[in-house]
Amino acid sequence: MQAIVRPSGHLILRNEIFRAALGARGVLVNKEEGDEATPAGVLPLRRVLYRADRVPPPVCAVPVEPIGRNDGWCDDPLHRDYNKMIRLPHDGRHEELWRRDEVYDIIGVLGWNDAPVQKRRGSAIFLHVARPDYAPTQGCVALALTDLRRVLAAGVTALAVMEP
Repeated sequence: MQAIVRPSGHLILRNEIFRAALGARGVLVNKEEGDEATPAGVLPLRRVLYRADRVPPPVCAVPVEPIGRNDGWCDDPLHRDYNKMIRLPHDGRHEELWRRDEVYDIIGVLGWNDAPVQKRRGSAIFLHVARPDYAPTQGCVALALTDLRRVLAAGVTALAVMEP
């Protein structure tokens, strides 16, 4: 099942509309690393990661696995592990998935620039938990935790991010 993401900051699933945080620069067709934009297109949900010490595993239609303290994601376009989950420490630029805040308590790994990976086309595009004020993301789609759980439990397997 596919959910629709509108550039206005709304995710639509069946007849329900959920508030969503998107990239600080909105939605772009030509996504590039570091541009702070959410990529337009159909983004398949590859798998879901979660913080087992904070939340129960989400119900969803894709594989689910817990993350650990040493999990990260390489966002270094010059590194061989670019746009891949990694173990820390790591010699390339990366972000930690085990965060102090709740933003990555549930992470839907979206299929962007992964088949095949192209340098500088963007990395770490996730469906994750929004900040309480719905502050813009670095390019991800973020929902309130309860909404994220509801969307995943409905069987979503892809997000169709609409062009502006």
